[in-house]
Amino acid sequence: MNKSELIDAIAKEAKLTKADAKKALDAFIEVTKKSLKKGERISLVGWGTFVVAKRNARKGRNPQTGKEIQIPAKKVVRFRPGSELSDAVK
Repeated sequence: MNKSELIDAIAKEAKLTKADAKKALDAFIEVTKKSLKKGERISLVGWGTFVVAKRNARKGRNPQTGKEIQIPAKKVVRFRPGSELSDAVK
C-alpha cells in the first residue's frame, strides 16, 4: 500500500473526504517526525511504539572491493508493535 492508497483507505474507514484524510495523515507524519527528532517516544497503546535508538559505530566491508570501512554511529528509528497489532497479523 502506498501513501495515496492509505489516504483512500483512511477516508473510507473514517468517512472523511480524501483531502481531510490527507491532512490528517500528513499531520501525523509531521508530529511523529518532530517528536522523534526531540528524542521523545510515541506510544499508541495496543498498536505500537516508535523510539529513537543509537546505533554504535562499527566496522564494515565494502562488498565490491572487500576493503574494510568504518561505519559511523547514528540514530535510527525503531518500531515495536503492540499486542493488538501483533495478534491481528498472526
